[in-house]
Amino acid sequence: MESKKFLLQEKDIPTAWYNIVADMKNKPLPPLNPKTKEPLNPEDLYPLFAKELVHQEVNQTDPWIEIPEEVREMYKIWRPTPLVRAYGLEKALDTPAHIYFKNESVSPVGSHKLNSAIPQAYFCKKEGVTNITTETGAGQWGASMAMAAKHFGLELAVYMVKVSYNQKPYRRSMMQTFGAEVVASPSMSTRAGRDIITKHPNYQGSLGTAISEAVELAMQTPNCKYVLGSVLNHVMLHQTVIGLEAEKQMEMAGEYPDVVIACFGGGSNFSGIAFPFLRHKLTLGKDIRIVAAEPASCPKLTRGQFQYDFGDEAGYTPLLPMFTLGHNFAPANIHAGGLRYHGAGSIVSQLKKDGLMDAVDIQQLETFQAATLFAQSEGIIPAPESSHAIAAAIREAEQAKLEGKPRTILFNLSGHGLIDMAAYDQYLAGDLTNYEVTDADVEKNLSEIEKIIK
Repeated sequence: MESKKFLLQEKDIPTAWYNIVADMKNKPLPPLNPKTKEPLNPEDLYPLFAKELVHQEVNQTDPWIEIPEEVREMYKIWRPTPLVRAYGLEKALDTPAHIYFKNESVSPVGSHKLNSAIPQAYFCKKEGVTNITTETGAGQWGASMAMAAKHFGLELAVYMVKVSYNQKPYRRSMMQTFGAEVVASPSMSTRAGRDIITKHPNYQGSLGTAISEAVELAMQTPNCKYVLGSVLNHVMLHQTVIGLEAEKQMEMAGEYPDVVIACFGGGSNFSGIAFPFLRHKLTLGKDIRIVAAEPASCPKLTRGQFQYDFGDEAGYTPLLPMFTLGHNFAPANIHAGGLRYHGAGSIVSQLKKDGLMDAVDIQQLETFQAATLFAQSEGIIPAPESSHAIAAAIREAEQAKLEGKPRTILFNLSGHGLIDMAAYDQYLAGDLTNYEVTDADVEKNLSEIEKIIK
């Protein structure tokens, strides 16, 4: 009987995170001070982030960064996660392709986000921080941070994008169960929130807005730091436990992926599975394709511009080099709330610029169609975010069938959809639509940002 799942032991949990920047020929451009346009010093970031996280953020020389023992102990709650051969999906598609998925949905909060929440809370606690703030889109990051904060005895305030706050009430309940305070963003509790509500009273929020509010609160609260669930280098670093485990598991399966796929919002789960395999391309010259699957309604990698831009709407963050749609971009209210972000992380943006990875954009209805087929053939209801990766994997499998050639596909199932059933209700009732971003919209937003990269 052939193996369905490939399982590692707790002793196989990685002992170090992989820092891809050390192996990149072209390093990401530095973040800039918005006023002076000069590169930031690490010290400039100390007021906002825990110092150890800043050091990880700027480290360009060490390919391996040790995972603290206390963090590895907590990882044991759900890691290592299974690698699964999707025989059911292969059969449903009648494809010669072999499809594997790394199942990150088995974590206590149902997604990959806990991989970074735990170390971020750990380093804050170690520094003597008592309060932390963050933002969340779909609520996966907020729930992860709430669990990690409670474990390390930290007080947490979460700004949750208003549309998701209303669409996903049970994610809000999860955060509150873990003891976090949850505020719908934009809110009246910060200047950034009040300014946005004054201009747009019915605005349903974006991750950029929620980041502005969380950063503002962190700067005004004594002994408080800000934590972020995607985009930044140290978040990508922590997530590499996914791909490092998958490397060993693909060896157990006796295969090597031709293509590695993950959904894409700011880059956390994508980097997590892709960077360890990209290492083989960068250091060994391996022929492997890496594909980021993003929503057609928020297409920064496929239709954005590589430019310095703010990570938030109010312009509180440093200027980051990124593929961006402009920090004023207001994404459509799709159910994949975790992917509604205007920019890509600076590492991923550099890799895309250098042609080391590809990106595809996928319409909302195609993602739910893929999700439903996956649920029916594999028995797991996926998060709307992860369904973008499934849709891209199905495209690859269908291409393999068309060519009559086998190919090995690996994708990251970054979360389950058990708290997203309201979205499935709408899909099944025929009430969901596709959202098209016009070239004029993209051009207008991009025209509003200063062109620092000529």
